[in-house]
Amino acid sequence: MTRLVRLVALILLCLVPLRVLAQDAALLVADRVYVVGTNQLVAEGNVEVFQDGIRLTADRIVYDQDERTIALEGPIRITDTSGQLVLADRGTIDADLKNALLKGARVVLDEQLQLAAAEARRVDGRYTELRRVAATSCHVCANEVPLWQIRASRVIHDQEGQQLYFDNAQLRFMDLPVFYLPRLRLPDPTLKRARGFLIPTIKSNTILGFGVKIPYFIPIGAHQDLTFTPYLSTRTRTLETRYRRAFRYGDIEINTAFSLDSLTKRDWRGYLFAEGQFDLARDFVLTFDIEATTDSAYLSDYRYSDKDRLDSAIGVSRVKRYEYTSAELILFESLRDGENNSTLPTAVLETVYEKRLFPRALGGELRLGASAHSHSRYSNLDILGRDVSSLNAELSWRRRWTLPAGVRVGLTGQLWADAFQVAQDSTAASSVSQVTPAAAIELRWPLVRSAGAGRHLIEPVAQLGWVGGDRPNLPNEESTRVEFDEANLLTLSRFPEDDARERGVTRAAGFRWVWHLNDGGWRSALTVGRVWRDTADTRLTLSSGLDGRTSDWLIATGLSTGTGLDFLARGLLADQDGFSKAEARAIWSNETFDLAASYILLRADPAENRPKTQSEWSFDGAYQVSRNWTGSANWRYDLADNRMARAGVGLDYSNECIDVGFSVSRRFATSTNLEPSTDFGLTVSLKGFSTGGSAKHEARSCGP
Repeated sequence: MTRLVRLVALILLCLVPLRVLAQDAALLVADRVYVVGTNQLVAEGNVEVFQDGIRLTADRIVYDQDERTIALEGPIRITDTSGQLVLADRGTIDADLKNALLKGARVVLDEQLQLAAAEARRVDGRYTELRRVAATSCHVCANEVPLWQIRASRVIHDQEGQQLYFDNAQLRFMDLPVFYLPRLRLPDPTLKRARGFLIPTIKSNTILGFGVKIPYFIPIGAHQDLTFTPYLSTRTRTLETRYRRAFRYGDIEINTAFSLDSLTKRDWRGYLFAEGQFDLARDFVLTFDIEATTDSAYLSDYRYSDKDRLDSAIGVSRVKRYEYTSAELILFESLRDGENNSTLPTAVLETVYEKRLFPRALGGELRLGASAHSHSRYSNLDILGRDVSSLNAELSWRRRWTLPAGVRVGLTGQLWADAFQVAQDSTAASSVSQVTPAAAIELRWPLVRSAGAGRHLIEPVAQLGWVGGDRPNLPNEESTRVEFDEANLLTLSRFPEDDARERGVTRAAGFRWVWHLNDGGWRSALTVGRVWRDTADTRLTLSSGLDGRTSDWLIATGLSTGTGLDFLARGLLADQDGFSKAEARAIWSNETFDLAASYILLRADPAENRPKTQSEWSFDGAYQVSRNWTGSANWRYDLADNRMARAGVGLDYSNECIDVGFSVSRRFATSTNLEPSTDFGLTVSLKGFSTGGSAKHEARSCGP
């Protein structure tokens, strides 16, 4: 029995509408099906054919059994599992739905890129050849010219290779030709990593002149790639590179640039930044970071980085719930004017081990810690070339109880053992060893009250602490910057490292207030505290807020509305001199705009190498003017010097088929960049290709 006879028998059984399951797993659905002669099957009205993930719809089809072809009358619609959509007026297709000839065709790739052609030919289920083509990702309404389009005499789409090949390609904006190429290859929207040119950037800089960057991307297998970016301007010839590779247990990235320019007398300039991370056995993680440049101004001149001190490091660490282990070697290089690398600690080696235990017999928490540290300078001069090494161990026990009325009592016992070696410093002891005991008692009284839809928490806190031992004759190398904040209000020593500790009896007191709504929306907090000690510690600087026997008032507050508005402020308030240190930050974010403003104040403090007060405002924000237009701005203003530090504005236009970005930024003189500079940038990205971004989510409709 032939296939046609079986189809007719099935038609008679099912009547209409017809559902026919053919021997080759094809499914036909239509309003009317009938046989013409002995070899033709005709289906009319809402015709649908399904086979191997391909869906074909048409107004009428005629299946010729002898020729094994299907004649189609439109409108015709063909979709496949890759997301490709083909529309046509009429055409012919083989019985396997792999080869076809379509008239008045339009191909839509990944719901983004449209290719309208007078004729489309499908070959072997892989290639689609289109003649007299107009390609665009813009939404085109009747009698409307797309914002941009690529006209070509022929386009071949390799569906398996995910590539588009254009012959005699002409790029048009608003139907005006602006660019021509006899041959053009572009990745289709489904390809995520395509070899070829990426989006170019036009730049204008008062230091480097007018230029353009044209990145070229080279995938190397599935797990690595290389990007070359020539940067050509009136004052430089630069080649930027980026190499990335993903391994089974880690990844690396290397960024470099090499320049020939007229800014210095050097033959060439450049930089190298490399970083990576790898998972090792037993949950250890290896990380490395390499930073190098030929001169102190290169990174600033080319805007590669704002760093004025480079740090190259390699380290191994492991983090567990109750244990931490790390070892790291760091090499520093300063780019700041006035800093001599030979007299700075340029090589630092540090290892740390910490563990938490919860002994049942003793109760509470037992903490164990050990560390080794060494840093050296290139210089052999006395004092200026000082080198320091140390071994440190720590043992502490903490336990808390709850008394009647909800009062919380905490006890802390601590023991430090330290050994230091100092070289090339005649003013300090060459070898110091000491054991330092410490103890503290802490009181908290959390009071909770419900009021309407919210809850209030008021918690007075107080601590009486003691740290024994004497202050050894050691240089303060690592604890030169001491921060006093709400996190260390009740701490026995606020020096960040082991080369310095607070000594004697200290008292700390304060209170914490927290209010929040029960639904998790609004929340506010306030912390106020102060520290008193029997004797002043001369190593605590003025701006730390801890110098003298009585500290400055610590004030910290925050507000969160749960609707995108957040505020945070912290400061150290002296009794008579006002704030010695302060910072504040506000963020307001919603669907229309993102705004952020911050303020920082640091009083003059020669002990922290800050001869004059630093005070600065900064602002950055973006505002969506309309659906397609977004404006942005940022600026930093130095209040102490009464001058602008940095400013910039940007304007972006984006729709379903294009992204255009324009920016202007002005950077003023800094410690590493003595010459102010202004940058202009312009980028244009055509959506719909894998290099230009997705065009799926910006669809618009025709009409009012």
